[in-house]
Amino acid sequence: MEPSDEVLCRRVAGGEEAAFDLLVTRYQKRACRLAWNVLRDAEEARDASQEAFVRLYRAAGQFGGRAKFSTWFYRVLVNVCLEHRRKHRWWRHIFTSAAADASAASDDHEGSSVERHPSPAVDVLGVIGREQTLTRVQAAMDRLSPQQRAALTLQLDDVPTAEIAEALRCSEATVRVHLHRALTTLRKIAENA
Repeated sequence: MEPSDEVLCRRVAGGEEAAFDLLVTRYQKRACRLAWNVLRDAEEARDASQEAFVRLYRAAGQFGGRAKFSTWFYRVLVNVCLEHRRKHRWWRHIFTSAAADASAASDDHEGSSVERHPSPAVDVLGVIGREQTLTRVQAAMDRLSPQQRAALTLQLDDVPTAEIAEALRCSEATVRVHLHRALTTLRKIAENA
């Protein structure tokens, strides 16, 4: 029988690295997805989720067990994401975009992407359709506040409303308002598309 997250956290507090590795394995994908939904930048999301795991390792002894481990960890992660948003304001993206444009221009001299990759063995039109739909959903999610994106992402991961409230440090009613506003915004965008 697999040990619970709470037991693993106590083991991490005792210095057991294998327990930490198991927690990382269990939560890494969800942490990256939640961080990306709050920060909307893959590199920053990876940094934030990694920082949250570092904080988990250092502060595992502070986990009191009053809430589920997942709630406690999501609260740490959301706080790290909000700190990242404060530290890395909009101007950082201007410099990153300029560097990416320069890099893309230099890549053009190394041959086209068609020459570097074999032909796909999948339904290209189906993939393009799914990618376009995903792009529209991501663009719509960009219009949501970070709290709305976090609440919606956790809800989609089947996290109970009470745990989302603890993770976001707000009431359950506020979580329901965040979810309602997020879904209302997404519906309006979908109707206008």
